[in-house]
Amino acid sequence: MNFHKLPNSDKIKQLSQFLRILTSKYPTHMMTILTKQNSIANQYISELRDVHVQKDRMRFRRNLERVGEIMAYEISKTLEYRQESVETPLGIAETHVPVEHPVLGTIIRAGLPFHQGFLNVFDRSDNAFLAAYRHTKKSGEFEIHKKYVNTPNLDDKIVIIADPMLATGQSLVLCCKDLLADYNIKELHIAVVIASEEGLRHVQAFLPDAILWVGDVDNELTSKAYIVPGLGDAGDLAYGNKE
Repeated sequence: MNFHKLPNSDKIKQLSQFLRILTSKYPTHMMTILTKQNSIANQYISELRDVHVQKDRMRFRRNLERVGEIMAYEISKTLEYRQESVETPLGIAETHVPVEHPVLGTIIRAGLPFHQGFLNVFDRSDNAFLAAYRHTKKSGEFEIHKKYVNTPNLDDKIVIIADPMLATGQSLVLCCKDLLADYNIKELHIAVVIASEEGLRHVQAFLPDAILWVGDVDNELTSKAYIVPGLGDAGDLAYGNKE
């Protein structure tokens, strides 16, 4: 079929279809924000922020998990699928299943419930665990140090790194750049529940090929790198205060 010989109305239809396919696989500016479109995710994120609901640690962890499940479902739409025949008690059903399951990574400890949500959906996935901490100097400045990495071979893999809070973005970028230096990662997805605008800019500047999935975005970051209004310390709210 010669595209140039089609009527204008048919050309518009084909171009619209092509753009829908393109933007569904690679969201505009490589970033999808859940709260830009109303869904039940708004309720879970609202409860994560709510100072009264936060008193219930189990509910806090479960809401992180729920947001992870929703993001995993959205990311699943971007994967490549193959046709498969499945035998049922009454015949053969034709279906489509993922060609591969992504490797699921998280930054512990705050990321564990969020990561579990992804694992509930991608239940055949391998997993990676990272740890980084922020050392604050007397001057108020801070340095990011990577502490722990436990990961399978990530060569030619789709990798999802899940971290509930994206404040400055420095620890996340440090961990991801180290993984990219060690492995030939095919596709990198970064999933966060609450992000600061500054943190998003930092990630986009240093990880330009990463695809971002964000629950909600806040515009303020304090001098001590706390997101405002944010939700507080996700790790402490999920597991208790640390020394």
